[in-house]
Amino acid sequence: MAPPLQDALETIPASAGVYIFKDRDAKVIYVGKAKNLRPRVRSYFQASPGDTRALFSVIVRYTTDIEYLLTETEQEALVLEATQIKTHSPRFNIKLKDDKKFPFIKITREAFPRIFPTRDVVVDGSKYIGPFSNVKAMHKSLKIMHKLFPVRDCKYRLPSSSVKLCLEYQIKRCEGPCEGRVSEEDYRRTIERAVQFLKGKNSEIVKGLEVEMQAEAELLNYEKAAGIRDTISALHATAERRARFIEGNIDRDVIGLGRDDHEACCFVLEIRDGVASHQKHHLLANTIDETDATIVSSFVRQFYLETDFIPSEIHIPCPIDDAAVISAWLSQRGSRVTVKSPVRGEKADAMRMATTNAMQVLEQRRLKRELRRDTIPNGVLALQRDLQLEEPPRHIEGIDISTFQGEGNVGSLVCMINGKPRKSEYRIFNIQSVHGMDDYASIREVVLRRYRGITERGEDLPDLLLIDGGKGQLTSACDALNEVGVQVPVIGLAKRLEEIFVPGESSPVILPKASASLRTLQILRDEAHRFAHRHNQRLREKQTLSSALDNIAGVGPSRRRTLLRTFGSVAGVKRAALDDLADVPSIGPVLAKVILASLNPEH
Repeated sequence: MAPPLQDALETIPASAGVYIFKDRDAKVIYVGKAKNLRPRVRSYFQASPGDTRALFSVIVRYTTDIEYLLTETEQEALVLEATQIKTHSPRFNIKLKDDKKFPFIKITREAFPRIFPTRDVVVDGSKYIGPFSNVKAMHKSLKIMHKLFPVRDCKYRLPSSSVKLCLEYQIKRCEGPCEGRVSEEDYRRTIERAVQFLKGKNSEIVKGLEVEMQAEAELLNYEKAAGIRDTISALHATAERRARFIEGNIDRDVIGLGRDDHEACCFVLEIRDGVASHQKHHLLANTIDETDATIVSSFVRQFYLETDFIPSEIHIPCPIDDAAVISAWLSQRGSRVTVKSPVRGEKADAMRMATTNAMQVLEQRRLKRELRRDTIPNGVLALQRDLQLEEPPRHIEGIDISTFQGEGNVGSLVCMINGKPRKSEYRIFNIQSVHGMDDYASIREVVLRRYRGITERGEDLPDLLLIDGGKGQLTSACDALNEVGVQVPVIGLAKRLEEIFVPGESSPVILPKASASLRTLQILRDEAHRFAHRHNQRLREKQTLSSALDNIAGVGPSRRRTLLRTFGSVAGVKRAALDDLADVPSIGPVLAKVILASLNPEH
């Protein structure tokens, strides 16, 4: 398996979406969907020897690269898969027949429009809503719409002198446009309300129905109230997200922005004639100190400078100051172009999808870099840059002190190699020369013992030493290093404001909270604190057990272990009945009375 393909399999996310297999010529050969991409895609490459899925082996043999698009739901992935197959006509995909097209709701372009379902989108001036992945819910929406709004469903061309009123008018399911019982203006107002309902903007309708349902219930008209309740439930069902991307036949580019400490990514979701047809992403460097608006503005200007086709709408993830200028510039190259940042509705949903995929591109790049042993992680490179170190700090050690009211002082040393904890290198130092609470002296002892031992054993020194604390702790560590005679870059990290203290500098270094370098130091510092605290806690528990049982005449180490094994803890021994305690091997009734008397002096 080629390294790029192996990296793709290792870094694919566990999320709903669409996966795209490509061959050596970058041609799409297979498109699929999954509720969870990671196990689904990996299953193609983990077939057992007796697996009869011959198509899997053929697809794998031709695949050299894998791309994917993340979606929020499996329904969105379902529709996106269909649009990708229609766009690319992959070699190994089953081609959808006409009766398998996803349905739309069509609003005809007539004097008295009709609203009905269709699977064929024709550019004839009509408007379309969809596509819908849940056909049953779509038909239910249309049925409710016809109950709420008197929209005609006949196929006659109106106005016409030969068409007469039918039963639909008598049961108030039509306003009678065939005989002029309603004007075009009033009828179009009805159509507009019906379309708003089908688009899911039905909160006002639901509120009115809830009031009506309550009134019917108070009048004891339970059957009618139940019918209204069912209507409300159906309205809520229609609010379920349809796997659509836009309304109408509009060309639109949706640009999502992802950022990390190393670079930024702009993900472009190309929507053509109402469906997501293509996607592309572009990486941007030198963005760490720039705002989101600056990055987006720069990307839009550079991207569309070299693009032949300009869509009528460009959606961006955040407002930019020069949106009007860019719109005017792009409009000179064709039809009118608008640049805007949606904040709600399905347009905002598409924006979130593009942003999610932009972040995933960066995450996949990060994971691929870490999979390569010769590649230095972002956090390590960021530390070299921010701390102005000569070499990347691949090997970092962190020291912390833990104490409890001046007793049981311990020092912890943790290690991080290439940005990942190396637990085999963790060490605990029981403080010997310090009594009471003295962090400075404790830090000094740990540094002396650690680096004197490294020097005597001839081991490699770390690339960076992190001390948990401020200037005082850092000074103690530097004095100890000078005494041992070793040169190691050392810094102190103060927890309250996350200030980084460097020897010889009066002012601390303040890093952005989202920077990879600060996150790396925080992980190491927190791990050192956890390791020291856990050992200190165990030490105190051991001392408590010893003081409770070892001071009892006749209870030695062997009997103590037997008691703790039998009752679980000193508290369990203390609560034990005399007979139960006497039944423990090697204890007996006499010693049992002595033990209980010692543990329960009040009795």
